[in-house]
Amino acid sequence: MRGLQTDRTAQVIIAGHAFMQNLRRGHYELATDVPVADRVAVAFTELSKAI
Repeated sequence: MRGLQTDRTAQVIIAGHAFMQNLRRGHYELATDVPVADRVAVAFTELSKAI
């Protein structure tokens, strides 16, 4: 795969995947009051306001 030529790029992809899984499972206080199907979209909306 062209995108994972170094250990650093693999590390970034793995960390991002773990973050998304934890977010979807509700391990963070982001969007815990919305249904699971909408949790990722609402969390990213909340995160974009913080940035």
